[in-house]
Amino acid sequence: MERLLDGILVLDFSQFLSGPSCGLRLADLGARVIKIEREGSGDLCRELYVSDTKIGDGESTIFHAINRNKESFSINLKDPEALKKIKKLIASADVMLHNFRPGVMTKLGLDYDTVRQINPGIVYGEVSGYGDEGEWKDLPGQDLLLQAVSGITYLSGSKDDPPIPMGIAVADIVAGTHLGQGVLAALYRKQLHGTGSLIQVSMLESLLDFQFEVLTCFLNDGNTLPVRSAVNGAHAYIAAPYGIYKTADGYIAIAMAPVAKLGELMQVGSLCRYKDPEGWFDNRDEIKAILQESFLQRTTADWLCILEPEDIWCADVYDYEDLLAQEGYRLLEMEQWVVSNAAKVKTTRCPVTIDGEKVTGSRGAPLLGEHNEKITRGFGL
Repeated sequence: MERLLDGILVLDFSQFLSGPSCGLRLADLGARVIKIEREGSGDLCRELYVSDTKIGDGESTIFHAINRNKESFSINLKDPEALKKIKKLIASADVMLHNFRPGVMTKLGLDYDTVRQINPGIVYGEVSGYGDEGEWKDLPGQDLLLQAVSGITYLSGSKDDPPIPMGIAVADIVAGTHLGQGVLAALYRKQLHGTGSLIQVSMLESLLDFQFEVLTCFLNDGNTLPVRSAVNGAHAYIAAPYGIYKTADGYIAIAMAPVAKLGELMQVGSLCRYKDPEGWFDNRDEIKAILQESFLQRTTADWLCILEPEDIWCADVYDYEDLLAQEGYRLLEMEQWVVSNAAKVKTTRCPVTIDGEKVTGSRGAPLLGEHNEKITRGFGL
């Protein structure tokens, strides 16, 4: 399959997750991504263990998941001679990425104003935690901390629960996605007009955009704070029956559905009186309490057999073991093996399908400095 970004050269100075996730997607789509790493230690994500699982030479699973299909060039950016080599690479690049705190690249002499003097057509993408202005700009751009200040932790769970963070690095991944969108748009403009661009994304702005649905409700509802339902909370702004309910042997998820119809199908007379949708939010907690008691009377499979044929939006609730056993999951072919000099790793593939073909790539994450000689020779450094 022809790769859409074949011929695009990306220099990825970023570390951890946000910037590298953007580089990962560009690499998946065919760009040549050279990961610029600190000599001796490399990307700190090489030792970011999100579990006690280590791969091959002791590096983390997350590093291997997010740096497949990239090359590694290790160098000391504080060495003037090394910096000359980097600037020579920049002269040939289409895209440059980093996620250092504001001011770091300026001290290194690799800020946008300097870089565009070397390469006026470059697309320069940067991720920060909070933007480059104001009292927050120097705070650490760490995912949990961004979730904490963004308001998102008050959207999950139920009314009396404490703030609940999402169990994934959502700020990092969403910011990386937004950066990728900006980079691709800038590459299109460059193709049309030959001009470069500075693309800036902050993790905080990305998390705020991620909440555009509920923030818009807040901003147009007299700044009334969202209130999570007291029972089976799932979405602070959606009426009953929306939520996940325990059954006799597991759980069932119920999305938007007519409450009275649920009452008829489940043979729960007390639900049948809630015919007016206007009352499904105001009476959310009592409706959900009735539903929870009722769902306990049958297994999940029993309830699905009753509700699905009647076009009630419902689903079983899987953990990863359950999910991987499903035919629907297997048909997606989301898993792939990637192989490097360090390890063989099973991971997910790019979620994009192009002209009927799923995008995969079998080259694993690079060893630190693995491609120094190849890059030095290829670019005459």
